Amino acid sequence: MIKHRPIRLLGRALAMATFSAVAAFAFSGACSAQAPTYNVGSTPTGIPFTFLDVKSNTIQGAMVDLITAIGDDAGFKVNVQATPFSALIPSLTSNKIDIISAAMLITAQRKEVIDFSDPVFPYPEGMVVAVDDATPYKSLADLKGQVVGAQVGTVYVDFLKKNGEFSDVKVYDSLADILRDVSLGRIKAGFGDAPILKYQLSQNASLRAKLVPTYEPKMTGSVGIGVRKTDAELLKKINASLAKLQSNGTVDKILVKWSLK
Repeated sequence: MIKHRPIRLLGRALAMATFSAVAAFAFSGACSAQAPTYNVGSTPTGIPFTFLDVKSNTIQGAMVDLITAIGDDAGFKVNVQATPFSALIPSLTSNKIDIISAAMLITAQRKEVIDFSDPVFPYPEGMVVAVDDATPYKSLADLKGQVVGAQVGTVYVDFLKKNGEFSDVKVYDSLADILRDVSLGRIKAGFGDAPILKYQLSQNASLRAKLVPTYEPKMTGSVGIGVRKTDAELLKKINASLAKLQSNGTVDKILVKWSLK
């Protein structure tokens, strides 16, 4: 009997260790299962804020990095989905996505439909013209009677129609299309988010367009993360993590990475 006692003790020890390991694994799995996953809408054409990386076939950019970092801090995962800019708010309100993380300005009109986080990044509109156009444009009045363009779904379409006396305001699917038509002389000027226009011009030397340095912006605003009005708790988590990431320098690092600061 004495000879078998060590074997029994060893067996009991192994059994207890196995039980502890299984229990720990089960607890870990339960904690992991509690972390929700939110579908995030980001545009495929808003480089460097959000864009489709053709090499990985995934949406990348500053706002993708930001919402991922916020999720890591707040305890949720993100599933980033390519969503055209004009479809972002309809997709959110119809529950196709749960969060908007793109180059979307916080405006009073949009706040009537969805809620926004605290401001992420302030920036104004920009005006682009052909590279050989040396006119020192300052306002929309300087383009009276001309054909101009803006991206569908953006605040700039209504802004141009209400505040300018143009012969036509053409609406485009992307800023890349606007820059192309400005380069080719099909429109006199294009309007859009200044940081995105600046970045796209810097990345494509073949474009015959430039930002107008003398133009005085009228719509300086801030980008925000959007959620449904019914998701107050989610918004609270996003704002808390955003404030933390702004304080510890993470947001600045993301902006520097994407040449936005």
